[in-house]
Amino acid sequence: IPFLLNVLTHPEFKAGVVTTGFIDEHPELLQVTGKNWDFANVHQADQEKVMQVEKLLRYLANLAVNGHPKELGANPARLRTAPQPQVKPPRVLIPGKDDAPSAGRRLGGWRSLLLAEGPAAYAKAVREHKGLLVMDTTWRDAHQSLLATRMRTADLVKAGAATNAALSNAFSLEMWGGATFDVAMRFLHECPWQRLERLREEVPDVPFQMLLRGANAVGYTNYPDNLVYRFCKQAAASGIDVFRVFDSLNYLENLKLGIEAAGEAGGFVEAAICYTGDITDPSKGKYTLDYYLEYARQLAQLGVHSIAIKDMAGLLKPRAAALLVGAIRKELPDMLIHVHSHDTAGNSLASMLSAAEAGADVVDVAIDSMSGITSQPSLGALAAATAGSELDIGVRPQDLEPLNSYWEQVRSLYAPFESGQLSGSSDVYRNEIPGGQYTNLLFQASQLGLGDQWVEVKRKYAQANLLLGDIPKVTPSSKVVGDLAQLMVAQKLEPDQLIEQAESLAFPDSVVSYFQGGIGLPPGGFPEPLRSKVLKGRSLEDGRAAYDGRPGATMKPYDFDKELGLLQASYPSNKGERDALSYALYPQVFRDWQEHRAVYGEVEALPTEAFLHPMAVGDEVEFATEPGRSWIVKLVSVPKPDENGQTQVIMELNGERWFVPVTDNSVQSATAREKAGGSPGSVGSPMPGVVVDVKVKPGDTIREGEPLVVLSAMKMETVVAAPVAGRVAQLTVASGDDVQAGDLLVELQ
Repeated sequence: IPFLLNVLTHPEFKAGVVTTGFIDEHPELLQVTGKNWDFANVHQADQEKVMQVEKLLRYLANLAVNGHPKELGANPARLRTAPQPQVKPPRVLIPGKDDAPSAGRRLGGWRSLLLAEGPAAYAKAVREHKGLLVMDTTWRDAHQSLLATRMRTADLVKAGAATNAALSNAFSLEMWGGATFDVAMRFLHECPWQRLERLREEVPDVPFQMLLRGANAVGYTNYPDNLVYRFCKQAAASGIDVFRVFDSLNYLENLKLGIEAAGEAGGFVEAAICYTGDITDPSKGKYTLDYYLEYARQLAQLGVHSIAIKDMAGLLKPRAAALLVGAIRKELPDMLIHVHSHDTAGNSLASMLSAAEAGADVVDVAIDSMSGITSQPSLGALAAATAGSELDIGVRPQDLEPLNSYWEQVRSLYAPFESGQLSGSSDVYRNEIPGGQYTNLLFQASQLGLGDQWVEVKRKYAQANLLLGDIPKVTPSSKVVGDLAQLMVAQKLEPDQLIEQAESLAFPDSVVSYFQGGIGLPPGGFPEPLRSKVLKGRSLEDGRAAYDGRPGATMKPYDFDKELGLLQASYPSNKGERDALSYALYPQVFRDWQEHRAVYGEVEALPTEAFLHPMAVGDEVEFATEPGRSWIVKLVSVPKPDENGQTQVIMELNGERWFVPVTDNSVQSATAREKAGGSPGSVGSPMPGVVVDVKVKPGDTIREGEPLVVLSAMKMETVVAAPVAGRVAQLTVASGDDVQAGDLLVELQ
């Protein structure tokens, strides 16, 4: 079709002076990438809109035949049996018409003050406010903790107007950053920047808050300083008001970069203390009250607008909350204090109340139907507990009813991503797994074939944490602990065995990078002798054994002009600065997302029930590609595939029959891969995964410890190194191959 549009719009064709050699004489007719056409019909004028609906049909047909890729982490049984209601947007409360708001409520929202007078004035006003304020995490941390961050933008947008009205007295809405950035592209096939900007249009009155991983921005590694600065500048321009900045190891040098970048962007800067251990238990070691107080003093000296206590796993017990907040309040009487926790053990509401009574200004909660377990405590419960008191949060439980009802219905659509945890679990005080990591770690364990050993994974998580030096656990440090724990379970290693075999084990890249100082320096330094053993034979690309100080300090500035030009050449429809930043932070994820769009179109147009749940024969789904342009799709038949695995899925589009070709991925060779033998040179895969890189070829002479193959599974990359020196006699895999644990990769002789 794009070729025909080129022909129809060519001046010679329009003038009627073409000959039989027209196409040969004009090879540019075959160039369709990035083309636009001057047609009155807007649906034929834009390259992205040509065949848009056809691409969505292809997505629905492929989903009906093949289901979702296992990397999505969805429970296949729940995908086909979960209820699929048509969820309507919640009712919007109208001040003056609906019930009167509670005392202490600021009509019109706090954002107007922030925009008019700036971050310092906002912090001062909140500090002087009589009553407790809340940050609602429903749009980020709540669904990250309960549903593996799989919430789609469309479902958030539906709740926008109602949220703006019901929570106008909130300090902020946490709705961006953290894992939501890469998951939007990686699994939801959406633009994270469009999410931010669309929600900003729906919610003009409540400040938006994001989670910034310090020098790691919204990634899992370090980036050039200028990239972090430019990211924060664009985030503020797109609608972020408050930046909660943290470093996963409480490494101040990394944190400073994020604070400075957010501040230069004009944002309200909230510096976070990552809480771990138990300050009420002297046996917990280095994480004492004095440790946290000293860190708070250092943050205050950096000129931040507020300090957050970020309790990632729900370890902050009520008595500890009162003790820590009270001490910081005494030390820093004018500093705004914000407290964050998770409800994994069931204690967090009591902890938030204790923190508020000790002097906290803001606490984190979630809408009732998205609260509890590994999420935050209930907003409605806190509203009821503080109603009429000096801590009244300015939100009445009945004002939240439309939102509670809405999110309860929406959550049922995402049942395939529920962890299965039906209650709180006090064993978090032993394993210390962060709430935001819990469901993702469970999915990772399942994909690695360890789902039936979840109890053992949790036990190994605690052991891995101690092996790494007993560190604060939040992305990316929590990923290091989780990756090491799964390695220990997969290879049945106890801590002493891991230390003994460390020089020859195929550690995940995240673990090697951690010991190289790739994410900074942990409190108390790196544990020995494990660090030295892990780093033996594993150096940085520049030959150094490890980083000296902040990793990003020695990185070359990111060349935006060069990369933007390359991006424009590869993806002419890119959105300029925003896509350039997405590509800079996640190059492979961005490329994969663009390839998905090229094949399946902008799947954001599909309702969640159709996007997530495969259609069955006879099912119908209705969606709109733009206002006033809607479509009804019916799945008529899914014939059996031919000998090549091809099937023609029969569908109806607004009553017109379509035949959509799909390759059935279940029709494949039954040939099993050879397993690794017992000899030292028979190198097998340490885990199920995908081969992402092959470092050797047959005939190569290999030294002990030299990289052979790079594997990836659920964002965990592992370099398989040579256990002995030798010659590559056999190479059984190529990039893109799926392998199972024990499959032969390389045979060395």
